[in-house]
Amino acid sequence: MEKGPFSVEWLAQSSRGRARPSAAALRPCSPPRDASAALPHREAADRSSPGHEAEAGGGAVSGRPRTKFSAAQLQELERSFREQRYIGASEKRRLAAVLNLSQSQIKTWFQNRRMKFKRQTQDAR
Repeated sequence: MEKGPFSVEWLAQSSRGRARPSAAALRPCSPPRDASAALPHREAADRSSPGHEAEAGGGAVSGRPRTKFSAAQLQELERSFREQRYIGASEKRRLAAVLNLSQSQIKTWFQNRRMKFKRQTQDAR
């Protein structure tokens, strides 16, 4: 393993004031030639499908934009939640196919909806 100017040893020495980075180490890294190559293939495909529009506004920067569910998607998710609060694998696959969402989005929606239900029942007491 080659010791670059920012190795553990260099950092230890620099905290004592002895080491200085070389000019090559201070040069910024060059960006990828093709910006689309930097995005994973799956993520780029997800963003172009319905139900994956990002909401306007600030907020924390995350790996993927926040999903904005349509009224029809929410209606079907709520109907399924009323029937059963915990979703099984087969129902998750069915909903994902019907609603044009990923299974992880369905799973996350159910987790969030259970927490919302828990807050609502605790507030009612």
